[in-house]
Amino acid sequence: MLSIKRLSGLCLMLAVFAVLSGCASYEYQSQVTLGGTMPEARGQSLEGEMVIMPKDFAGEQTLLLFGYVQDSQFDIDRWLIGLDMTQTKVGVYEIPTIKGMLPRMFKTVIDGGMRKGIPKELWKGVVTVYEDGDKVQRFTGNQNPNNARVMLLDSDGKILYFYDRGFSVDALNAVKALVKS
Repeated sequence: MLSIKRLSGLCLMLAVFAVLSGCASYEYQSQVTLGGTMPEARGQSLEGEMVIMPKDFAGEQTLLLFGYVQDSQFDIDRWLIGLDMTQTKVGVYEIPTIKGMLPRMFKTVIDGGMRKGIPKELWKGVVTVYEDGDKVQRFTGNQNPNNARVMLLDSDGKILYFYDRGFSVDALNAVKALVKS
């Protein structure tokens, strides 16, 4: 017969196992096709506004910089600096995309940490995706997660450009060539 102490310990172990098994990491290859559309994904800006992608970006070209792990911020920063230095005029959004149940449970803490490192005037341009994180990663692929996923949408939400191999000047020039003046 199991004692209450052993039973509660067993229940705790099962709960930890259930949480950890739900956080399994899977690698997906990109499903992006140029001229196609991004599946609908919902996120929230650091300002607190709900954003539905790609619908809320309709009417103008938009560059989305998806990051799946904290280390992808380095790649995103290089893209942002390059876009600024080349005076590429396009709406740009950073999209931290985190999949799994455990991160969703701590999204307030994670978003709060991001707010501490980002000036308030830039919060509108950072849209965190939790609930649809797996959907987005399945679409764009998540192999080599330190690399940002760079997606240029036209004013109708069609994908004009996609790149997932880390920042390069050639890739930046390709985006610049596609951006309407």
